[in-house]
Amino acid sequence: MFRDATIEEINQYMEAAFNAFMVYRKVSLKQRADLMRAIAAEIENLGDTLLQTAGKETNLPEARLRNERGRTIFQLQSYADACERGDWLEASIDTADLNRNPPKPDLRKMLVPLGPVVVFGAANFPFAYSTAGGDTASALAAGCPVIVKAHPAHPATSEMVASAISKAVTSCKLPASVFTHVHGASVEVGQALVKHPRTAAVGFTGSLAGGKALYDLAVNRPVPIPVFAEMSSINPVFLLPGKIKTSAAETAKLYAGSITLGAGQFCTNPGLIIAIDDEHTKKFLEVLADEIRESVPAKMLHAGIYRNYVSKQEQLLLQKGVQELSRSTFTAADMQGTPAIAVSDAATFISNPVLHQEVFGPLSLVILCKDIAEMEKVSEKAEGQLTVTVMATENDIQQKRYTHQ
Repeated sequence: MFRDATIEEINQYMEAAFNAFMVYRKVSLKQRADLMRAIAAEIENLGDTLLQTAGKETNLPEARLRNERGRTIFQLQSYADACERGDWLEASIDTADLNRNPPKPDLRKMLVPLGPVVVFGAANFPFAYSTAGGDTASALAAGCPVIVKAHPAHPATSEMVASAISKAVTSCKLPASVFTHVHGASVEVGQALVKHPRTAAVGFTGSLAGGKALYDLAVNRPVPIPVFAEMSSINPVFLLPGKIKTSAAETAKLYAGSITLGAGQFCTNPGLIIAIDDEHTKKFLEVLADEIRESVPAKMLHAGIYRNYVSKQEQLLLQKGVQELSRSTFTAADMQGTPAIAVSDAATFISNPVLHQEVFGPLSLVILCKDIAEMEKVSEKAEGQLTVTVMATENDIQQKRYTHQ
């Protein structure tokens, strides 16, 4: 139904986007803000048809999609307000002083738009991090035309949102190529967009492998360009001794729910839990294992994500020193991700980079440490993350050991 853009078409789109940039970069902040507010209104006007389309393509429930659409509309309106204020431009005027020796020149500075921005839509957030998400909103606010490559997991949803954006561009009497929408299931489309000489920046939300590939393309161009990327994250959770001692069962139930929420497909899913190996942690693990056994598998976003989850889970469990602690006792239907918990020790985690990789889905790896010093070593090996959580009591926090950094 949706065909990949050809190289010839991409060349045409990028040239048109650059021509639009020469006009759009000069429009007032109010006009940019009006555009984003118009986009928000047009998305809302799509009504439940948009939600139904997204539900069919992503397997996400209507309530989740309705909330995410509301979040997307709020983002656009908030970016519009921030755009209109203009303080983000960091404009400054340092007037001349010709009487000074040597004379002081007149210096005027402000941030200026870069040029056309290519945005890659995310699989797990069809609204808030995709066609009209934060990357698109921030680029438009900055005065940059946007070229969105639809995520192949929800192309019809992306097409609907793109039509709303284009309608808003027209209603605001701006050049049509201020926004362009292309499809591309093949990697060649993404590569061509990033490598095109008219592309000034890239926005990406997705896997480490995908983001790193785009980054490598961007920095190896004759003229390198920035890549604004949010990539894989295992979101480590550090359970300090006092917390586990006082609320092992409650914490275990809390994290069982967090691990399985949305079939584990949130970017803040706790994929790594670090605790000290003692009797209180054993209680935590017993309750966590029971909760996971009773967790019902849920359908994942699309077949590719499901296959990747199964493959990554198998790879993790095949690693030396890693054991499966628990998995759902329910039989998973087609494309349903089975919740599971694995356990290992600090030395194994520190020495094996495979354990540092994200398993995108309802799985978490528990790392057992001998003491606080070993927990700190694990933290040093956990690469940059989107979130890190410390579960602690007031007494835990007061300990000098935990507050020296």
